[in-house]
Amino acid sequence: MTAIGELNVVPVREGSMSGTIAKAVDALERFDVAYETTPMGTILEAEDVHELFAAAEAAHRAVDDDRVITTLKLDDKRTVDQRARDKVTAVEDCLGRDARRGGR
Repeated sequence: MTAIGELNVVPVREGSMSGTIAKAVDALERFDVAYETTPMGTILEAEDVHELFAAAEAAHRAVDDDRVITTLKLDDKRTVDQRARDKVTAVEDCLGRDARRGGR
């Protein structure tokens, strides 16, 4: 079983959010999840959906602003063991190339 999620924890305020988001990402270290932070969110991967939910809650609670919006999109593969990287590789196999282009 593999649970893959896309997590976004956003404080509602003006100015830079990077320091506050860093607190949310740092909270993930206490859990048995693999993660990768991207410019638009953090990809989580765990063997157990409960561990993924617990990590997402900890990230949410780590942000101590007056208002926080958290979204979690979850792919709970209950009969297949598939990693997040495997999903990207499958798309790249269809493309016949990497699914990325140089940054702008």
